Amino acid sequence: MKTRPPSAARRQAHLFGLRAEALAALLLRVKGYRVLSRRFSAAGGEIDLVVRRGATVAFVEVKARDDLDAAASAILAIKRRRISRAARVWLARNPWAAQATLRGDAVFIAPGRLPRHLAAAYSLDLD
Repeated sequence: MKTRPPSAARRQAHLFGLRAEALAALLLRVKGYRVLSRRFSAAGGEIDLVVRRGATVAFVEVKARDDLDAAASAILAIKRRRISRAARVWLARNPWAAQATLRGDAVFIAPGRLPRHLAAAYSLDLD
């Protein structure tokens, strides 16, 4: 069974997403966060960035859209569940982080606009 190569539009969207994640990581570094993990995948979910600043560990979802409002509304319940599943695995592999303040952050990116970091943008289900 042959698989088709990704379309040009799909490749372009993937590259746009990778650039958005790199820009988000840079923004968070400037704000004093240390990137612990990028594109962490586990348990049917993916976390774009895991960052730490002081006693806080944040699981960051990066959303790149044509405008910031569209980006902000793009973290749906199913996505939050997938992030939470992956976060539970990440925490199991990094037991030191269980003592940290844990947060679900987001970075919203739109062309021609400054990126926007929203701390505690969504709730995590870590039970």
